[in-house]
Amino acid sequence: GKNEYDLLVIGGGSGGLACAKEAAQFGRKVAVMDYVEPSPQGTTWGLGGTCVNVGCIPKKLMHQAALLGSAVKDAQHYGWNISQPVHHTWSVMAQGVQNYVKSLNWGHRVQLQEKKVKYFNIKGSFSDPHTVCGLTKAGKETVVTADNIVIATGGRPKYPMDVAGALEYGITSDDLFWLKESPGKTLPSFILYVSLECAGFLTGIGLDTTVMMRSVPLRGFDQANHISKKKQICFTTQQQMASLVTEHMESYGTKFLKRCFPTKVEKLKSNRLQVTWKNADLDREETDSFDTVMWAVGRAPDTKTLNLETVGVKTNSETGKIIVDASEATSVPHIYAVGDITEGRPELTPTAIAAGKLLAQRLFGQSSELMDYDNVPTTVFTPLEYGCVGLSEEAAVQRYGSDNIEVYHAFYKPLEFTVAERDATQCYMKMVCLREREQRILGLHFIGPNAGEVIQGFALGIKCGATYPQMMKTVGIHPTCAEEVTKLHITKRSGLDATVTGC
Repeated sequence: GKNEYDLLVIGGGSGGLACAKEAAQFGRKVAVMDYVEPSPQGTTWGLGGTCVNVGCIPKKLMHQAALLGSAVKDAQHYGWNISQPVHHTWSVMAQGVQNYVKSLNWGHRVQLQEKKVKYFNIKGSFSDPHTVCGLTKAGKETVVTADNIVIATGGRPKYPMDVAGALEYGITSDDLFWLKESPGKTLPSFILYVSLECAGFLTGIGLDTTVMMRSVPLRGFDQANHISKKKQICFTTQQQMASLVTEHMESYGTKFLKRCFPTKVEKLKSNRLQVTWKNADLDREETDSFDTVMWAVGRAPDTKTLNLETVGVKTNSETGKIIVDASEATSVPHIYAVGDITEGRPELTPTAIAAGKLLAQRLFGQSSELMDYDNVPTTVFTPLEYGCVGLSEEAAVQRYGSDNIEVYHAFYKPLEFTVAERDATQCYMKMVCLREREQRILGLHFIGPNAGEVIQGFALGIKCGATYPQMMKTVGIHPTCAEEVTKLHITKRSGLDATVTGC
């Protein structure tokens, strides 16, 4: 009658591991069940989930590799004598990144052992609300029972099943970071942020990279368009935030096939991949050959084998994600879910970690604190980074009405771009504020170097209810890009052309 564990976590990613380790701190008997299903191309990895293995960590490291390539070019303007041409070796970078990821896998195993959390490397499914069964690699059945169960299995990349040859010949981000050899001429297809990030670092290390985009870039991020009439500076239109990112990438060397969608992929005798697509603007079919085709069409929740319907865990029929309440509880008492698997939550590692910890504290630590999903900062690690926190302008207008929104925005030039004579046309920032009373800041958007570091600092202030006047009274660190946020004096009232109210 008594269950073996106080808590079983299904899924060894960021949220699941955080929840398990936190629960163990309270002296509870905890187990983690994790298994990585090989990708269609056969790629597998260790404990740690998407972020550690095929997401944030390898992505940021490869982004850094590309930034170093740009720094080498800039270095000549600063007096460094560097012989040309400079050559990048994929295998060296990949080996370094993959070795670091493997060290993280081992680190998670050690941490679970130190905290006396039992680790099951098996793929489990529910047989009843308190019981999860699975088979080991050797075929041995394992049955685990627990008082409380947390589902944290995250998601896996989807394939465009309407494209002939997509599954047979394409890869996803699950595979890209584990390639031993260079992907060569690459086509990241569809315009999700991971596609832009991968295209950015592939271009940065010198690979021929083309992005195929069916619609607008970075859907879900700020898209509002402003017109500026400042005559002293040579610009006439403040482009959409997302468009600025892709504009910089084009100037950086990434090619874009706009309003195009693939129809089939074929393997040639040369082993190259011939891609056929429809150009919507020209209303014609076009083709080209690539060494690698990478799909970025979104992620599907990894729930198919969990047998959720048997125990009554409700999911969204359209997205497949698990429906949870504010306390991360599912439709079944004692079964919870955290992270990317949950409906309506941001698909971000830090939110999954925080939600997992708070859940364990509520279950075993007599806490009642809920996860606050408002004003969560994030950054897209494209060559020119885009960081944001809070509401986009569209979301602010939808929530408060256009007459109640004030937008401050400006272009700027990073000091480090000057000597190197780098183009700063797309370096831009926008602050969305409530117009009434103290002008509380609803959202901050920043495109430029180190956007992640910049936004992280301002996120605290915005979380605490910072206002525009307070921001203007903040003394900036000179000379930094972040300092420019404290000097935003170009303003635009919603519905009117932008005017200059300061220098």
